[in-house]
Amino acid sequence: MATDDVAPRAGRREWLGLAVLVLPTFLTSVDVNVMFLALPHIAADLGATGVQQLWITDIYGFMLAGFLVTLGTLGDRYGRRRILLIGAAGFALASLLAAFAGSTEQLIAARALLGIAGATIMPSTLALITNMFKDPKQMSAAIAIWSSAIMTGVVIGPVIGGLLLGAFHWGAVFLIAVPVMALLLVGSPLLPEHRAGGAGRLDLPSVVLSLLTLLPLIQALKDFARIGFDPLALVLLIAGIGFGALFVRRQRKLSTPLLDLRLFGDRAIRSALLAGLLIGMLMAGVGLVVTQYLQLVLQLSPVQAGLWLVPPSLAMIVASNIAPRIARRVRPAYVLAGGMAVAAAGLLLFLGVGPVGGSALLVVGLGILYVGASPVGPLVNFLVMSAAPPEKAGSVSSLQSTGGELGVALGIALLGSLSTAVYRNVLEVPGNLPADVSAAARQSLAEASAAAPALPAEVGGQLVTAAQQAFTSGLHVVAVIAAVLAAGLGLLAVSGLRHIGPTGDERQGGDEPAEAVPNNA
Repeated sequence: MATDDVAPRAGRREWLGLAVLVLPTFLTSVDVNVMFLALPHIAADLGATGVQQLWITDIYGFMLAGFLVTLGTLGDRYGRRRILLIGAAGFALASLLAAFAGSTEQLIAARALLGIAGATIMPSTLALITNMFKDPKQMSAAIAIWSSAIMTGVVIGPVIGGLLLGAFHWGAVFLIAVPVMALLLVGSPLLPEHRAGGAGRLDLPSVVLSLLTLLPLIQALKDFARIGFDPLALVLLIAGIGFGALFVRRQRKLSTPLLDLRLFGDRAIRSALLAGLLIGMLMAGVGLVVTQYLQLVLQLSPVQAGLWLVPPSLAMIVASNIAPRIARRVRPAYVLAGGMAVAAAGLLLFLGVGPVGGSALLVVGLGILYVGASPVGPLVNFLVMSAAPPEKAGSVSSLQSTGGELGVALGIALLGSLSTAVYRNVLEVPGNLPADVSAAARQSLAEASAAAPALPAEVGGQLVTAAQQAFTSGLHVVAVIAAVLAAGLGLLAVSGLRHIGPTGDERQGGDEPAEAVPNNA
């Protein structure tokens, strides 16, 4: 957009359309969390084995991340609203199939379909927001609201799941998607259609190569997080990297690639995408260890742990809506860097958390971390989308979502593995334990707690206390590493984004010709 252009301001229709877009965004973040609570009920009802339970939980995120790039690009080429509505209808249908699944295999298949359908939602909703809100201040506020919907879903997902599972059959956690997606379909006339002009054919080999790149990489990271070093996971990692190289090579040769690699030549897009990946890594890794601490060390139920996380999460939601307002007057790079300094301070408070009665200090530190991290989501999304060419909005949004998914997988794999390594290294088991019990206790705090009831009361108590202390040491190490990561992210923001002025000045990036499609398209 030229500096002398005046961006049209959104009206009531666009804000109502935003409310429609927030609904599926909220739901997809809820869906990720409630499954962890529902899994024991599902396993008891369907008789799922341990391996099948892993597939039930993992397949959704697995397919979601794998199809984000493809479906985001499809939205650019064939219509963002169209792809979103197809995905919403598919999500509702797959939710019905999951709710009434009569076998584990049916449920896994339904969860896979949910992941594919869910991959239409994040890139399509964010790309449509950039079409609806041209004014930079309004776009910034709209993206902050959209980001808050994701955070709210993460916060209250366990609470919703616990209430539903306490009152209804486990299928209820899937049925909540049906009315939400129905509202999206009913409200779709409020959404504009938009697709890039001159869209080429979808290159199926590129689609296959993108899946062969992302799916092995994500599975390898999950395996490293779950079981540590594993030869099969290493093979998957190498295979993913190899197919990724072939994917990049093909994109460079195509006139209409599935993913336009020239996007990475923009410093703002490149830096913001990396920041999104790093914050996903930091928050997922810390979130994993904190959640385990609340449940395994403090021995809270999943719902109780979820309720303890509500106050810091609410602080994050409030702060994430304030940050874009600050960025209208202060360069986003400095807002992000300042936030990361605050986040690092919150993480260092974790060093005072002990194995007994550490909940209050943990929640305070977590609240400070969340407030410091809160600018990243809305500002990174705004910077990426405002720097992207309009006809590539869906593709760029899918990159942002994919980077976040990879960041989450990396955070769980690396910081989760670090926590486990520290636990095993510092655990001092009582000397009179049987060898098999001692070996099991060294694997995890969960296994040590499971073994304790079969031991004499005094010995079992000593084992649990030692295991809780060892796990808390792992929490401390993860907090220090995460604080260093936060500081690095702040430096990245200053070095890569400081050329961007306050968001209230003007929209970054240029508008290139795209095909405007009537609402009845």
